[in-house]
Amino acid sequence: MIEVTELTKRYGRGRHVRTAVDRLSFTVRPGTVTGFLGPNGAGKSTTLRMILGLNTPTAGTATVAGVPFAGRPRGLRHAGALLDAGDVHGGRTGRAHLRALARANAIPAARVDQVLEEVGLAAAAGRRIGGYSLGMRQRLGIAGALLGDPPVLLFDEPLNGLDPEGVLWVRGLFRRLADEGRTVFVSSHMMAEMEHTADHLVVIGRGRLLADESLTGFAARAGRAAVTVRSAEPDRLAAVLTAAGAAVRPGPDGTLAVSGLDATRIGELALEQRLLLHALTTRGASLEEAFMDLTADSVEYLAGEPR
Repeated sequence: MIEVTELTKRYGRGRHVRTAVDRLSFTVRPGTVTGFLGPNGAGKSTTLRMILGLNTPTAGTATVAGVPFAGRPRGLRHAGALLDAGDVHGGRTGRAHLRALARANAIPAARVDQVLEEVGLAAAAGRRIGGYSLGMRQRLGIAGALLGDPPVLLFDEPLNGLDPEGVLWVRGLFRRLADEGRTVFVSSHMMAEMEHTADHLVVIGRGRLLADESLTGFAARAGRAAVTVRSAEPDRLAAVLTAAGAAVRPGPDGTLAVSGLDATRIGELALEQRLLLHALTTRGASLEEAFMDLTADSVEYLAGEPR
């Protein structure tokens, strides 16, 4: 189990202080896949590094199985992690890299070939890592996390660079690890990715906790329906619907995304105003939209409108 209590990390001094993680508290329990979500720059990687003892908190605590991980000898036996697939010596072979990790953590050498086979890199084990694709490096990083057969596993953006087969394999791996009773904590900035992977979600923005709930509970946020309507006079229709209390967002080809009114009422208003409708459809909001709504005020970098 991972327990984070009032965890805080600040950088700089005086007027130049930047808070990366702000009094963050949550628990990651065994037997489930917990997704760790937030926009880029939300503080996810900093939080993972503090859990693993790689960064020192300004305040608060983070423990793995009840104790700070930094005090664990032979750490890979207690927790395995993939933080940066590119942070490896490119001149080493995949097998040599894992053997070095095994020696440092008193793990039997035979375990190296076992994890190479498990992640699908047995045939490439003798090749230098510098020649690996990003997907292969991700698989090697996962092999390193699994090397000590630990009860706790942490992964930062583990699907980057993987092909569709690799994505399906990783999802199945996480499910198997959780079913074995392990604690599986997976960081991502993509809700669509976690929708197919996680049982529970921890969502942060600007270093603060925004949500800590089951995937089912989070899905309830997306329960609102939206209506897509297309008319030859979208501006006039939008004014009519707004006056009736709807929220209207213009889309391409004269379409309008409408919330706050159902399709029946929109049709009635259009008829009253003699507005011809070319399309009128109802759809449920996606989990991705629920995530975007929740984190809208926490996005650090916003792209401008295309010119």
